[in-house]
Amino acid sequence: MALESLSSLALAAYIVVLSLVCIYGAHRYFLVGLYYRFRKAGRPYASRFNDLPWVTVQLPMFNERYVAQRIIEQACRIDYSADRLEIQVLDDSTDDTQTIARETVERMRAAGHNVVYVHRDNRTGYKAGALEAGLKTARGEFVAIFDADFLPPERILQDTIHYFTDPAIGMVQTRWAHLNRDVSVLTQAQAVLLDGHFMIEHTARNRSGRYMSFNGTGGVWRKAAITDAGGWQHDTLTEDLDLSYRAQLRGWRFVFLPDLTSPAELPPEMTAFKAQQHRWTKGGAQTCLKLLPRVLRSPAEWWIKLEAFFHLTSCVVYILIVLLSLLLGPALYAKVIIGKDPPWLIRYESVLFVIGFGAPLLFYILSQRALRRGWFNSIKYIPALMAVGAGIAFNNAIATLEGFFGKTGEFVRTPKFGEEARKTGDWRHRLAGFRHRRSWQVWAEFGIALYLIACLVGLFFFDNWYERVSAAIPFLLIFIGGYLYVALETFYTQWHASRHSAQSLPS
Repeated sequence: MALESLSSLALAAYIVVLSLVCIYGAHRYFLVGLYYRFRKAGRPYASRFNDLPWVTVQLPMFNERYVAQRIIEQACRIDYSADRLEIQVLDDSTDDTQTIARETVERMRAAGHNVVYVHRDNRTGYKAGALEAGLKTARGEFVAIFDADFLPPERILQDTIHYFTDPAIGMVQTRWAHLNRDVSVLTQAQAVLLDGHFMIEHTARNRSGRYMSFNGTGGVWRKAAITDAGGWQHDTLTEDLDLSYRAQLRGWRFVFLPDLTSPAELPPEMTAFKAQQHRWTKGGAQTCLKLLPRVLRSPAEWWIKLEAFFHLTSCVVYILIVLLSLLLGPALYAKVIIGKDPPWLIRYESVLFVIGFGAPLLFYILSQRALRRGWFNSIKYIPALMAVGAGIAFNNAIATLEGFFGKTGEFVRTPKFGEEARKTGDWRHRLAGFRHRRSWQVWAEFGIALYLIACLVGLFFFDNWYERVSAAIPFLLIFIGGYLYVALETFYTQWHASRHSAQSLPS
């Protein structure tokens, strides 16, 4: 009797968590619907500047020895009136990136480009602090921002600046493209994740009049909008999301251009990817805590507030996914022990599976179709995408909890490896210079995988297990594959980097 009670409790908890996950899954369907309703609502700029305004291009960087020269040279190729363009190299580096950047700036200045080098002796405020420091001396009425791993197209200012003839426009964001999309299964999965974020989420939110976010790079700001919103602040790790919401709460409008791309690198290995995801997720939780109450109290329309709620609380899904993976085994055992489910529960659970697991599949497949990629290219990396999404959940759940309950924390940069490493595949050797943390998290991820394997094997000892729970086995396998993949890739990357520890770079 006690066993049946515990089984019923486990099954009830599982259904509750799955229901919460499905609320966010249903929101994905809603975004897809918004996308198809408003995808053609984008309009070209209404007029053009007769005299081009001053633009400052800011290039924030920290220990970017492999890409510093490339981004400075590429920024100098931007097609814009030379007497209206200023380039700021905002270098907080502590390694020989300083020498590389200074020499490149001097060479570009000798070639006639208006480039200035700004170095800070400390990293106060991290990236946000560097951008704010640069803004104090920026001549531009508008500010374009590109991270060190980006390659801004030459016409990016020509294609964005005229949107600002509308005085209500505060920011124009371009879509990220991916220089190393085809390097590995991991980069392919990341590319699909980001394509969904940009093509479906950004397009749906922006063109339907809801709040969207600046992505930290690949966009142009009106300097007055930054100042009016309170400037760059560094009490969160996602200064871009923070400023975006503060600006839109002040009434500034954004423009997203899905057909204009800014190519950049994706983290090609697991440690760098997890560090990036941790920072984005923790910063998102911090921004949620900081600004969601202000959004809900604002005079904005209810439908804007509702979308902002889902946007800012999306980090909670990672906690729910971890809970779901831990409850999945006990729930399956409960189904075997208790016996036949009532018809309503069978139907309800079927609906939950369709919503919870069907929504992300549709979301990402349609994002690839929106980019005119063929059906085969649209679906072949979906299994890897699902595995990565499940496996990274623990890393991001910890980040969410830290964001809600911890301190601001350090802005840990995502390591960039450069063109040569992309062509030769030598990025693992270069990772030796990245300070990665051998924490308990990777062991927890590996432990969850072993726990789920044990749950699966244990089912074989019940005579009626296949009849009762066979439909849930594929989802159990996705969780097992995801946690194993993320954990083993992390172990391998750490081991490979440790082999080159004698050649480690300053960090």
